[in-house]
Amino acid sequence: MEVLDKVAREIDSLRDEMVSTLIELIKIPAISPDFGGTGEYDKAEKLLEILRSLPFDKVETFNAPDPRAKNGVRPNIVAYYYGESDERLWILSHLDVVPPGEGWTVTEPFKPIVKDGKVYGRGSEDNGQAIVSSLYAVKALMDLGIRPKRTVVLAFVSDEETGSKYGIEWLIKNHPELFKKDDLVLVPDGGNSEGTFIEVAEKSILWMKIKVKGKQAHASMPHKGINAHRIASELLVSLDKFLHEKYSKRDQLYDPPESTFEPTMVNNPAGSPNVIPGEHEFVFDCRVLPDYSLDEIIGDVRKICTEITEKYKASYDLEILQRLDAPKPTDPNSKIVNLLKEALKLLRNKEPIVGGIGGGTFAAFFRKIGIPAVVWATLDETAHQPNEYAKIENIVEDAKVMAALSLL
Repeated sequence: MEVLDKVAREIDSLRDEMVSTLIELIKIPAISPDFGGTGEYDKAEKLLEILRSLPFDKVETFNAPDPRAKNGVRPNIVAYYYGESDERLWILSHLDVVPPGEGWTVTEPFKPIVKDGKVYGRGSEDNGQAIVSSLYAVKALMDLGIRPKRTVVLAFVSDEETGSKYGIEWLIKNHPELFKKDDLVLVPDGGNSEGTFIEVAEKSILWMKIKVKGKQAHASMPHKGINAHRIASELLVSLDKFLHEKYSKRDQLYDPPESTFEPTMVNNPAGSPNVIPGEHEFVFDCRVLPDYSLDEIIGDVRKICTEITEKYKASYDLEILQRLDAPKPTDPNSKIVNLLKEALKLLRNKEPIVGGIGGGTFAAFFRKIGIPAVVWATLDETAHQPNEYAKIENIVEDAKVMAALSLL
């Protein structure tokens, strides 16, 4: 297709500019207040500066109130480039990043560098690559004076890393007028290194924190205390075994194909080897096939917690840190899936794979309101890791696919 070739060449010519833009965005930490940061305000301001320098037809900012964040808001930006029809293609990426973490060796997390064809820095792949690819897919159309077949709506939202309460979930709840049932939605926040995986389904997410309450005592006098650590250890092992055995169904649509129940964080206040802790807490990260009820799982967990803690004359608290009940998957034969397949075959001559994942993205919020959404990108999956990077080739080539989605 002659127009596609022309757009692809224009995107190639923007390579250096794309890298420079990504570098500038990485330099601005956008860490949630949940992680001790100030939020996305500064990064959003930088992005708005870029957007306003381009001939978008409309740019809007929707600020979700959050008194913990800078200026008390979590910004969500929506930019429109009108097409020849009323049909709309949404491409959504998120502004926030996870904390820097430890173990960086190539550079410091917010001091990005380019090395071996990669841009290193926290938030480079997750989700800076998507921000830049989507932005320059549209800029290439603008530079060439091309109006797409369908209107392109770029959304840059807050709070994806901690549940989307101030991001896409807030937008859908507070501004439902923004969305239409026949919208096409692409979320470039997951994929594989070949760019062939199209995600149409996600598992339910359940994060549970269980705090066991016993009685603190000196370790030389254990009969005077109730060792919360020992009770919690028994409880953790019992839950781990029970959940895996009862909820054991496999579905090859997903990778991995089974529900997962992973104990992650642990904590207790024993500050010395000779202290029996009176409290001990641990967290389970559960990614559950949609066939199963999260209410049933929570009920089972409460029953086991009650049985084991009562046996030792202890008690417990159960806190749900995050819950997302998986919506109905996107139809593998829906228009957005078929358009993406067509674009990948034209531009890469590759046969895409359609499937589901265990991780959660904000595509689930669209599926929940009946709008089919797909998750796709070309990634080495370095997100949340030390030495996170985005391949420059992936940034450029994904931009071509996004542009093609607006033209086909």
